[in-house]
Amino acid sequence: MTAYIDHSLIRPDTVEQRLYQLDLAGKALAASSLVVLPTGLGKTVIALFVMASRLEKFGGKVLVLSPTKPLVEQHASFFKKTLLIPEDEILTFTGSLPPATRAELWKKGKVIVSTPQVIENDLLTKRIDLMDVSHITFDEAHRAVGNYAYTYVAEKYFENARNPLVLGITASPGSSDEKINEVCESLHIRSVAVKTESDSDVQPYIHKKQIEWKHVKLPEEMKSLKGLLDKVLDDRFDKLTELGYSLPYRKTTSKRDLLALQKRMQSDLRGQPDPSLYNAISILAEILKVSHAVEMIETQGVEALSRYMERLENEAFSKSGSKASKRLADDLYMKQVSHRVKEYDAEHPKLALAMKIVGEQLEQKPDSRVIVFANYRDAAEMITNALSEVDGIQPIRFVGQSSKYKDKGLTQKQQVNIIEEFKDGKYNVLVATSVAEEGLDIPATDLVLFYEPIPSEIRSIQRKGRTGRKHEGRVVVLITKGTKDEAYYWSSVSKERRMQSNMQEMQQASPPKNNDIYEAVFSGLQKEEQKRLSEFDSESDSLTVIVDHREIRSSVVRSLEKLGVDISVRTLEVGDYVVSDRIAIERKSAEDFVNTLIKHNLFEQVSNLARSYEKPVLILEGEGLFTARQLNPNAIHGALMSITLDFGVSVLYTRDAEDTASLIRQLAKREQSDEKHEISMHGKKSSLLLSEQQEYIVSAISEIGPKAARNLLMHFGSVEEVMKAGYDELVKVKLVGPKTAERIREVVGSNYNR
Repeated sequence: MTAYIDHSLIRPDTVEQRLYQLDLAGKALAASSLVVLPTGLGKTVIALFVMASRLEKFGGKVLVLSPTKPLVEQHASFFKKTLLIPEDEILTFTGSLPPATRAELWKKGKVIVSTPQVIENDLLTKRIDLMDVSHITFDEAHRAVGNYAYTYVAEKYFENARNPLVLGITASPGSSDEKINEVCESLHIRSVAVKTESDSDVQPYIHKKQIEWKHVKLPEEMKSLKGLLDKVLDDRFDKLTELGYSLPYRKTTSKRDLLALQKRMQSDLRGQPDPSLYNAISILAEILKVSHAVEMIETQGVEALSRYMERLENEAFSKSGSKASKRLADDLYMKQVSHRVKEYDAEHPKLALAMKIVGEQLEQKPDSRVIVFANYRDAAEMITNALSEVDGIQPIRFVGQSSKYKDKGLTQKQQVNIIEEFKDGKYNVLVATSVAEEGLDIPATDLVLFYEPIPSEIRSIQRKGRTGRKHEGRVVVLITKGTKDEAYYWSSVSKERRMQSNMQEMQQASPPKNNDIYEAVFSGLQKEEQKRLSEFDSESDSLTVIVDHREIRSSVVRSLEKLGVDISVRTLEVGDYVVSDRIAIERKSAEDFVNTLIKHNLFEQVSNLARSYEKPVLILEGEGLFTARQLNPNAIHGALMSITLDFGVSVLYTRDAEDTASLIRQLAKREQSDEKHEISMHGKKSSLLLSEQQEYIVSAISEIGPKAARNLLMHFGSVEEVMKAGYDELVKVKLVGPKTAERIREVVGSNYNR
């Protein structure tokens, strides 16, 4: 007979009693812990036990953080079914809930399930505090690295809570000690508790997972296309060598190493801005683009390569296209590739094999649910279209929210609906990118198909965890022989083995209270925090910075708050930060600066800033100013001179977000403490003249620059006449070629489809 958990805050006969879950929950209650447990074995149940115990002992409220809105809703639904707490005290916080509403609900909530960015924003704006939060669960805790919101929330929690205790839960913490240590430090974790599928108390709940590797050969025609791309790479590597940047492995150099070289070049540029270095950076950009094309043909297929080539051409002929993309568009071999992929009527053998494997699965078990994982959206669409032609298969593409050229993303609401329809059987195959790797509640998935291996052990484990949850499952990985597929496969296998080894070592470690390694990490963290705080003890000035609401997610705001600055979030029409009645600051990363320069709205922003404030400031943050889009350095120098000399705006440079925050604090201190200036926001965006508005409307169509827009308006006389003009009339206008004319007619004449 099944035994159930008996607890005053857990509904009777709802949660099965499993000894390994109780064991892990006990360890998690002894000290702030990272719990590592394979997917499908009830990590959320462990969180439930810990939450209930903390609420019973300390009262207050508990917080559960999860990376996405669908996961938040999924967890909240589970807690409402299992906790003996009124439903109106179990709340979900996401970005769709207005901030003022969240502030009111926070006061009465007992269990709050939220995305971490929402809590980070509410802490920064002081709408909430964590003083009476007796426990926080960090779902998918391996995300707690770098500037992810988990790290800030954990830091504020241990600063302010009366009785802090955290639980991090994950199926895949990472293969390296450095990654695991970073997660533990970020979340102030003192103990790691691990269960694996080989543990005796876990084995009764494990369902067999069959893993198969299917190999295919790259067809000769595809090898021929790859050969053309290799010739382009050989030429570019030779040029890079001539410029003093030799790569010993050339075409087999990993993308990580290429990006590392790019970063080193950008760093060198700050010390020696010579033309040859600009050229080398641009050539490396070409190598990265062509290497991606090679990966497309090797591992994805002709259609995926064709779409990528189309995007490259679109970039090359757009007004903001880089020199690298323009040179590639003119390359003879790249032109041959572009021409041949359009004529090639076969497809990568993986596609036929995927159709066969999925078709057989659904023929043998018609009630099956299948997930096909693909690294790229183009491949996901290609696979979905191919599977839809097979009897008995009802596929649906499942991708992220961001939209790209000719590729619209899915909203979170659409994602949730698709998952529900997949569960209900309207669709039996989910063709998904990485968005489906974490946390989806799909218990009946019988087959998971990897269209290609991935080098990340975390993602590989997450993918495999989509099957074998309630019954036996099957995992099939497709590999193209002699390509990056094989390198990625062995990389993933090696990392997974290393992670399993690390997990075994952690299992054999001392109990939480005697865990010297994590005790030392935690003590070191405390000392570092004390040091940082003591640095500002002598500077107890009360400083305030007004921050535009669009900047609230930047690391700058988080760093300002750490420096003891009071943050006041407003909607600023002019500037990003205001530190006094005479100083407002526009902050731009190097890439932002170049993008706004290309889009022709940089000087409008600068003009508004200079017109509204006596001492306007532009902060340029980070490296890559001269390499972000391979613009002519003279254009950037000219823009900077104009900003300083023509508009009277001070241009200041910072290394990173933390450096920017420090500079803004110093400006605020000088204005508010030393000069005794009041802080106030003022200034509005200047209204565009009618002629400027007309030019703006026409130039909003891609391929049309400001000069071409003016020529069109002067030729036709009005926006209406431009939009009514036919192709033959359009091409008569100076700076309007056939491609631009076609684009205008496509935008104006096509039906609107969301």
